[in-house]
Amino acid sequence: MSFDEKIAALVQRLPKIKDVLETEESTKNALIMPFISSLGYDVFNPKEVIPEYTADIGTKKGEKVDYAIVKDGETIILIECKKSGVDLSKENYSQLYRYFNTTKARIAILTNGIQYRFFSDLDEKNKMDDKPFLELDLENPKQNALAEVRKMAKDDFDLERMLSTASELKYTNEVIKIFAMQLESPEEDLIKFIFQRVVPGGRFTPVMKEQFTPLVSKGFHQFISDKINDRLRSALENEKDFSDRVEPSNNGNNSDRQIDNGIVTTELEIDGFNIIRAIASKVVAPSRIVHRDTKSYLGILLDDNNRRPVCRLWFNAKQKYLGIVDSNKEENRIPIDDITDLYQHSDKILNVINSYLS
Repeated sequence: MSFDEKIAALVQRLPKIKDVLETEESTKNALIMPFISSLGYDVFNPKEVIPEYTADIGTKKGEKVDYAIVKDGETIILIECKKSGVDLSKENYSQLYRYFNTTKARIAILTNGIQYRFFSDLDEKNKMDDKPFLELDLENPKQNALAEVRKMAKDDFDLERMLSTASELKYTNEVIKIFAMQLESPEEDLIKFIFQRVVPGGRFTPVMKEQFTPLVSKGFHQFISDKINDRLRSALENEKDFSDRVEPSNNGNNSDRQIDNGIVTTELEIDGFNIIRAIASKVVAPSRIVHRDTKSYLGILLDDNNRRPVCRLWFNAKQKYLGIVDSNKEENRIPIDDITDLYQHSDKILNVINSYLS
């Protein structure tokens, strides 16, 4: 199984087991070890994954990190584990902070099995940074975070590339946080900056500040909405709908490339179908979810019934989309940058399936 498939399986299991994980050990076994395995490391091979790794600190002996990942004989990643549901606050990574400079590892992970925080020593060598350069939440896995985590896989791990990526991510994430704060609650300096360009020579009085504050926030939101709509409109204009050329596949379990009347079911489409099936398995048996391919999209159905479309995967163009068909049979296409984005729309997919079950 690929990284994406293993993560999909883990995300699928999470709601069923997270509330019964009452100890750190159960969290390790049910969530953290499968996560390490998804990266291609053999959790049962002590030459790759060392549990209870000794990290003596000065005169304090017997200090242990939950896991150390080793490659080519060198420790590359330290992992400190907490029980499922524990808040990963600064107090809870103090141990990991102390262990960091006792090994050659440059990457450290703090996790409760659901949230993962990734640290390095970007500010001062051999001293773990106060802030993570990357965060991943398996209850809401974001495509960009998964793409960066994938770089830590056994076959892809390159320390220099990882550190370069970590540095970029750290500052990019801080910029994004600032944008997010300004989007919802713009600061006075920003409002004044914009006011002076909208009203050259105008006096930025308290009255103008009060008037412009909601306008700046509204303008940000409108700008973002317009950019999204422009991209979507452009893509839709360049695509032709071949919805009348539906060709059934042999069955929903066929993972091979299928070629029929010029229709090719790609590996990417199959990967997407498997993610949709994993999402759907929360409410129906996986065998009830099948796909039918066309020249322009992969249709996914419940019970192999044309009247029960679950969604469509528009993966044949540079810009990919997830198509959700509503109760009025109108399709809403959602831009997808990576197939792991599908997880972010689990609720929409499950709502469609539940509408057929009610």
